[in-house]
Amino acid sequence: MGKVIKSSLIWMSLGMTALGLGSCNQNSGKKEEKNVTVDSVQHRKDSLIVVQDSITKVDSLRKDSITKIEADVSYTGAKDTTVLLTDSVSPRYIYLTFDDGPLNGSQYLDSIATAKGIKINAFLIGAHDKMSKKLHGFTERYKNNPLVDCYNHSYWHAHDKYTTFYSNPQTAFEDFELAEQSLGLQHKIVRLPGRNIWYVGDRKKVDLKSGASTAELLHQNGYKVMGWDCEWKINGVTGKPDLTVNQLYTQMKNLLRKGTSYTKNNVVLLTHDNMYQTKKGQKLLSDLIDSLKQHPNYRFEFMRNYPK
Repeated sequence: MGKVIKSSLIWMSLGMTALGLGSCNQNSGKKEEKNVTVDSVQHRKDSLIVVQDSITKVDSLRKDSITKIEADVSYTGAKDTTVLLTDSVSPRYIYLTFDDGPLNGSQYLDSIATAKGIKINAFLIGAHDKMSKKLHGFTERYKNNPLVDCYNHSYWHAHDKYTTFYSNPQTAFEDFELAEQSLGLQHKIVRLPGRNIWYVGDRKKVDLKSGASTAELLHQNGYKVMGWDCEWKINGVTGKPDLTVNQLYTQMKNLLRKGTSYTKNNVVLLTHDNMYQTKKGQKLLSDLIDSLKQHPNYRFEFMRNYPK
């Protein structure tokens, strides 16, 4: 009997030992699982840091590229929030147009175009050309400069009585024909005095109906009627502008970026010859041209190349 009890105690002891060992192995397994999980999380965190570093580097490079493009341009007008990268999609065309010449100031525009090596567009008035030898000389300077295109802005400029002028479309049409012959113009391109009307190809845009019939008649006879997208006014005596160079530059740039000009990727600026008879006015124009020339995708162009 004693032997049986002793044997039972031995087996019970062995069972408890085995149970203890099994329990330790189970706990050990849990600890290993926990360690594997921690290592996995840490690995994910390390990977995220690498990815975030890469993103930061790309953003930094993009910012550096944008900064380089706009390096020398400052803005005093409203903040421009348009994405800069959209500006690199395709070439953008700038049309600098000057109305009412020849006038005192035309000679300086001719010189600026030559000095800057850019194309400009002069919409001339027939009667101004006949006023004096001096003004006729300015017309000749324009016509002899390959960087200047001359177009039709009527003969009498409607005598500044626009409603009366356009009330008889046939008479108005004949006035443009007279200007074309008098000035010896080569291109059938006109701008209506006192009206921002477009009629190019199959597209047209009319600001005031009183000029619509005249534009229609001109179009039927093979003329392109040109309006404008933005205007710059400079006092011809004081040289004071209604917009700073930066404000106008931003306005033109936004028209191109947003595609809100009459024709996408093309922007037409209207201004007048007599606004550049002062050195202040001439410097403002030179500064605007320099700002526009800094952009790698802007091209100065003639109105005769404006898309239909």
